[in-house]
Amino acid sequence: MSAVGYHPYDLEPSLIEAGTYATRRQVRLDVAAMVNVMTALLYLIPGTLIVPNMSFAGRPALLLAFGLFCWWALTRLNRRLAMSGPQPMRWAAFAYLAGTTASYLAGMLRGLPGTEANAQNFAMLQLLQFLGITLIMADGIPNWTRLKSVLRFFVWCAGYMAVIGIIQSTAKINLAEYLVLPGLEVKGGIIGFSERGSDFFRVASTAAHYIEFSAIMAIAVPFGIHFARFGELKRHRRAAAVCTLLCAAALPMSISRTGVVALGAVLVIMMIQWGWRMRYNIALLTVVVVGGLVVVRPGLLGTVTYMFTGADEDPSISGRTDDYHLVGHWFAQRPILGRGPNTLVPELYQGLVLDNQWLYTVVTQGLVGVAVFAGMHLCAIVLAVIAWRRSERVEDRHLCAALVSAQVVSLLVAATVDSLWFTTFAVTVFLLMGACGAVWRLTHPARHVRTSGVPRPLD
Repeated sequence: MSAVGYHPYDLEPSLIEAGTYATRRQVRLDVAAMVNVMTALLYLIPGTLIVPNMSFAGRPALLLAFGLFCWWALTRLNRRLAMSGPQPMRWAAFAYLAGTTASYLAGMLRGLPGTEANAQNFAMLQLLQFLGITLIMADGIPNWTRLKSVLRFFVWCAGYMAVIGIIQSTAKINLAEYLVLPGLEVKGGIIGFSERGSDFFRVASTAAHYIEFSAIMAIAVPFGIHFARFGELKRHRRAAAVCTLLCAAALPMSISRTGVVALGAVLVIMMIQWGWRMRYNIALLTVVVVGGLVVVRPGLLGTVTYMFTGADEDPSISGRTDDYHLVGHWFAQRPILGRGPNTLVPELYQGLVLDNQWLYTVVTQGLVGVAVFAGMHLCAIVLAVIAWRRSERVEDRHLCAALVSAQVVSLLVAATVDSLWFTTFAVTVFLLMGACGAVWRLTHPARHVRTSGVPRPLD
């Protein structure tokens, strides 16, 4: 029990035989390993790469996520294949699936043109991919060690994405164009640079949008801080610290208000868990990062600041708000179940895009859709808070706080962009929802809930 890397709960009474113990630290190609493969495919290659002749649901990472959903579903067919005990994230996921299905049927009943019907089908397929990663994380991660390995690998991948973004911004070389893998095709083109102001341009790294890139960087920061403080090995702590600084430095290079607000929300939530010494250290590091940006990219911080002070003159904001009067019109027609998921197709409405996931959901899925979408986030927050209250170690409470901050950021980002369209961000959020379910299970006092084993046949 004193070996480095063991969590106090890594050994527990086994269901094999009374009075025996079984380790939950098994080295094999398990759920955590497959989730890490999916995360690598999600972050290391551009978000617009797909399997040929498929839609954006054909991203390699999303196809693997669908495979994980199938894996989870197959384990539910036999009690000896699934871990026993309750899991609230299952009920939240089922409610989300049921609410979206109801909107899907309502859309079919009103009669849809082919383009909208295809959009609905795409939405349902993508939903299964999103829920697959949540369910497999909530039910399939066997112990704290494997959970931390998934989240640590996420931090490393975010650090890689940050490096690509920093090189793009400082050298004005779009490395994403050179990351196209053989056998995959680019759908919609690799996102390039976007001019912002007179002397600066926005970068997106391997993400599909500048806002998506900035939001991911904000979400990764608290997890990077966590592993920089509590990593089991010195090299892990150092790598996490470097990745955290890279993510914090890369975020302003997207020149996005959303990213700045998201990072601010993350730090406010994490401060609840931190002591005064930690708050002082983070403030000092913030000054160092800001000073480094002033040297490396003179004028960048002024451009970011002007996005807030000059918001009244920003056409990107007026472009969003000018379309909002249509929301009330469409909502009044179908307030309960909406028009059908993803049926507000820009090609049919003169390029109209509602850059607000909440408004998009209320139009396409009605009040039911908004309720189940919010329910997924609120369930994840509640489970992480419960796990925080149960935890006895500072390390575990800190991880739970980071998981809460990720869900709060997701709620905020959804108010500034149609977040479910950007699959790197969406899959990351659903992965962390599943992690909230995992920490709830791993802190549960009941053995039959916490166990990583499956029921064994009795002799």
